[in-house]
Amino acid sequence: MENLIGTLVLVPLLGAGVLLCGGRRLDRAGHWIGTLAAALSFVIGVVLFADMLGRGGEDRELAATVFSWVPVGGFRADVGFQLDQLSMTFVLLITGVGSLIHLYSVGYMAHDERRRRFFGYLNLFLAAMLLLVLADNYLLLYVGWEGVGLASYLLIGFWQHKPSAATAAKKAFLVNRVGDMGLSIAVMLMFTTFGTFAFGPVLENADKAGEGKLTAIGLVLLLAACGKSAQVPLQSWLGDAMEGPTPVSALIHAATMVTAGVYLITRSGAIFDAAPDAQTAVVTVGAVTLLFGAIVGCAKDDIKKALAGSTMSQIGYMILAAGLGPVGYPFAIMHLVTHGFFKAGLFLGAGSVMHGMNDEVDMRRYGGLRRYMPITFVTFGLGYLAIIGFPGLSGFFSKDKIIEAAFAKGGTEGWILGGAALLGAAITAYYMTRVMLLTFFGEKRWQPDANGELPHPHESPRTMTIPMIVLAVGSVLAGGLFSVNDAFLKWLEPVTGHEEGHSPVSAVQVTTATLVVLFIGVAVAWSQYGRRPVPVTAPPGSLPVRIARRDLLQDDINHIVLVRGGEHLTRSLVYVDHTLVDGVVNGTAAAVGGLSGRMRRLQNGFARSYAVSMFGGAAVLIAATLLMRAV
Repeated sequence: MENLIGTLVLVPLLGAGVLLCGGRRLDRAGHWIGTLAAALSFVIGVVLFADMLGRGGEDRELAATVFSWVPVGGFRADVGFQLDQLSMTFVLLITGVGSLIHLYSVGYMAHDERRRRFFGYLNLFLAAMLLLVLADNYLLLYVGWEGVGLASYLLIGFWQHKPSAATAAKKAFLVNRVGDMGLSIAVMLMFTTFGTFAFGPVLENADKAGEGKLTAIGLVLLLAACGKSAQVPLQSWLGDAMEGPTPVSALIHAATMVTAGVYLITRSGAIFDAAPDAQTAVVTVGAVTLLFGAIVGCAKDDIKKALAGSTMSQIGYMILAAGLGPVGYPFAIMHLVTHGFFKAGLFLGAGSVMHGMNDEVDMRRYGGLRRYMPITFVTFGLGYLAIIGFPGLSGFFSKDKIIEAAFAKGGTEGWILGGAALLGAAITAYYMTRVMLLTFFGEKRWQPDANGELPHPHESPRTMTIPMIVLAVGSVLAGGLFSVNDAFLKWLEPVTGHEEGHSPVSAVQVTTATLVVLFIGVAVAWSQYGRRPVPVTAPPGSLPVRIARRDLLQDDINHIVLVRGGEHLTRSLVYVDHTLVDGVVNGTAAAVGGLSGRMRRLQNGFARSYAVSMFGGAAVLIAATLLMRAV
């Protein structure tokens, strides 16, 4: 079975190679080749999962070394894979949801002339993400990490003829480079501290290293997670990434790229457990981001950008849980998986709506679509109920566990974190109800497109609706199945560990409070958008609303701090260069030149001048000799 691990990465990688290098002769079948590669990787994952279930809890880890990658003297880095319960969870999520998104893309991208290349990029993305979660050392993980960054750049900017898409791709790439610097520094610090990059030796000996070193490693790992998972302060790229095709949004924002930071922190749990300050930084980032993203989601009229704010917020919940240590690690991953189902379904549903509305993204120009797109309405609606935590659906089981774990932190910190998580749940219910009401309910507010044609909404083809139905089923059932006899908790416990927190409030009280804030959020949204006419053009709004529409000024702050700051720094460096560096260089040159000009006069070629010089020198020597004798 160990030999099959490498094929998980190899199959989509070969698919990408064939599609990107095969030329136009593959245009007719390229989309099916890409989909088959993703599906085959999922089948291999299922086979490995079945084999893993047949083993005991402590014997489920498989390892495979493909070849020695960098053998230099005493240094050695291998291309090696590690398949345990944590990585297996990601393998099934990435390949399963990824295959559904590939199938959806067959219909969504049917009329795109570059569809073959698009599927090649999708395969490349899957291969890079699988390499990231299967690597058995941080150096190889870094390769997958960078591969995901490259593939996301290519996918977000796929429609590069649109300046907005090209700009969004560059923005995502550059912001992620900041986070990637954190991971590269972490890898170097690990090698200087532990003498290796391998997970086993690093994590087993983490408690033996100094707390200061571990805190430094934990903080730069957090920086890396903030970049990939769009957490404060590196969250600004996520909303703009919606310029890519909708399947890209589903792939990046549901089951793959944005979850990489959660995986990194959970996999590195031993480091954070031994570095309390780094752990505090993690929970702080998670709590701030879950509220930040939720507020941004409330103010967006673009359906995909509203869902992007939601993704930011839900990943914030996962980061918060991961920062709680063994109390929260399993629930962070549980919410990650359930989120993969309902958020992928929501994005694909948004794409289906756009498909039927002539690519219109403004929800204020929708309305009444439930009658024209019944399958999209039902599947999107189930995803909506799951994400707000409606009782019995997936989000109810996973998000409530995170809220309980937050309160279990204890003390004032526990109340603050638990309160933030509850407030986030209320805002989530509000903005997602707003999305549902603006899109599927109320009167028709359809407007002519750029060509002057009114949209004629209709249900999407089966290649699009089948993946939406499958994801909707997962949105309904996954959380409940995971919670039966704590099945998911027991599955992950050998890898992540688990501790029972000591919460000042009971599980029943947390559930009651969550349901209360949920219904408050729904009621407020209904009073604003269900009972009143919705204007086609958004009113100016108050100052807080305008700030929220501008993503809480995240781009403005980046512009002031980074762009303007960089400009001032550059001008200062130029001034120093011109005045100090050039002054020293030019002054030295001028001094040498002046001295040389004066010395050149002594070497004029006239015999009389040399005779006078010799006479003068002799006179000086004689005078000096006489003076010394007299003394």
